[in-house]
Amino acid sequence: MPLKLGVLALLTAKPGKEAELAAFLNAGRGIVEDEAGTQVWYAFQVDHATFGIFDAFADEDARKAHLTGRVPAALSEIRPELLAADPDIRMVDVLAVKHAA
Repeated sequence: MPLKLGVLALLTAKPGKEAELAAFLNAGRGIVEDEAGTQVWYAFQVDHATFGIFDAFADEDARKAHLTGRVPAALSEIRPELLAADPDIRMVDVLAVKHAA
């Protein structure tokens, strides 16, 4: 099934909380392993304090299931302790995909 939809979330760590946020994102992979509709999930670091998550889905039902799942709930819980601001979460359309064979 082709990937058509995505979610891009940018996160800014509070000063001194960068390593904890990175560890949280690493642990997130285990959570999304159980989400059949989440076809792609990346956690990444942009700079010292800016991190992100990118997910991709084949349809809107899968994206909605993810957005009401365990990762967003966990993000809400750690937000006051680890994040300098609310996450910048954007719904995106996937235009092209290249997978290694």
